Amino acid sequence: MHVLVAIYSNSASWTMPAHHVDTLRRQFPDVLFSFADTEDGMVEQMGDADVAFTSRLTVRAFAEARQLRWVHSPTAGVGSMLFPEMRASEVRLTNSRGMNSRAVAEHVIALVFALARRLPEAFEAQRTGRWIQESLSRLPTLQGRTVGIVGLGAIGARLAEMAAGLGMRVIATRRDPRAGRPEGIDEVLPASGLSRLLAESDVVVIAAPLTDETRGLIGAAELAAMKPTAWLINVSRGKLIREKELVEALAAGRLAGAGLDVFEHEPLAADSPLWRMPHVIITPHVAGFQDDYWEAAVNLFAENLRRFRVGWPLLNVVDKNAGY
Repeated sequence: MHVLVAIYSNSASWTMPAHHVDTLRRQFPDVLFSFADTEDGMVEQMGDADVAFTSRLTVRAFAEARQLRWVHSPTAGVGSMLFPEMRASEVRLTNSRGMNSRAVAEHVIALVFALARRLPEAFEAQRTGRWIQESLSRLPTLQGRTVGIVGLGAIGARLAEMAAGLGMRVIATRRDPRAGRPEGIDEVLPASGLSRLLAESDVVVIAAPLTDETRGLIGAAELAAMKPTAWLINVSRGKLIREKELVEALAAGRLAGAGLDVFEHEPLAADSPLWRMPHVIITPHVAGFQDDYWEAAVNLFAENLRRFRVGWPLLNVVDKNAGY
């Protein structure tokens, strides 16, 4: 069996160190592991690969695959892999959803606390040596407020548990509300209940996958449905929000603020108005980072590889038509 490992990026943060391939070789001494850190390298080695452990499957590389049976992504997002040829094939696709759900949920809570306690203003005052006690004298607490979670996967479920622990009311939308109500959630709405969620929530958290149905999900109309005192948090994919319309809503004071970890185009352009807007907190797509990320990703892949070799059901199978 030949496993091609190709987890590379223009960003070092999203490039898996090559020594993790050696870890896999030690665990599976009878499996051939090859490594590629460029698309050309991936294309060259794809021909006889049975399995690809990659975040960068391209049409060009897939066209070279003669015996590929399974692709595993080290991240939850697989939208870029779902080109027509891949969707139509019998190649199975799995991802790493849930692996870093706690890290992302903790990041959301950190952003909400920072917005509620107006920490950016305090940090700026600290840098300039100003005592701004009077302007920070009326700060809201979170207990009793409503958080609306758009997308109830592993991240949404973990976040619901944390928010409920803070005494917040939690409502959420999911494609199939009959799939159950995780602990901590007061009410699960269908996707068609988005308008109600937006109207009732003091904090709206975008945690849905990027699909054809969710692209541009939040625009001017949806932002207008939110409370002017509400905060919008996005830790999913930037393309779920129409960024220009968000900027307009923030500039007009129709939202209290936003915490954004992802953007329509990354890195966020230096001339984006978002950088300079008050009550906006920007983090550079790091919500899912944790100190043992690559170890956890390799362990999940290794478990699935064991299952694949003996014909057991794989973990985290992606519905290629649904997109997640």
